[in-house]
Amino acid sequence: MANVNDADRLAHMLDYATIARRISAGRTREHLDSDVTYSLAIVRALEVIGEAASRMSAEGRAQLAGIPWPRIAGLRNRIVHGYDVLDRDLIWQIVTQDLGPLIAELEKVVPPEPPA
Repeated sequence: MANVNDADRLAHMLDYATIARRISAGRTREHLDSDVTYSLAIVRALEVIGEAASRMSAEGRAQLAGIPWPRIAGLRNRIVHGYDVLDRDLIWQIVTQDLGPLIAELEKVVPPEPPA
């Protein structure tokens, strides 16, 4: 990456996307409405992914043109500024359909963490 911070941002995006998918395993859309802790965790994970995306350099974004940068950063803005009118169906769609392809793209460029 052109900017040292871009590598960190990509790693943050991958970490939080992976966490969101992991904690969603075995859950249904209804859990977003019924489990406050789960809902807060998912929304926070998406917020961090969006914030990291918005901090990527233009060069870094250009190198990874397959990632929908404006949509990801825009989601962060919707979460932060429209916290009271979040579309939970959209949140569920992102978790169940959009994070998988994002994770796959990020895994291509983010080196795996060494085992602990």
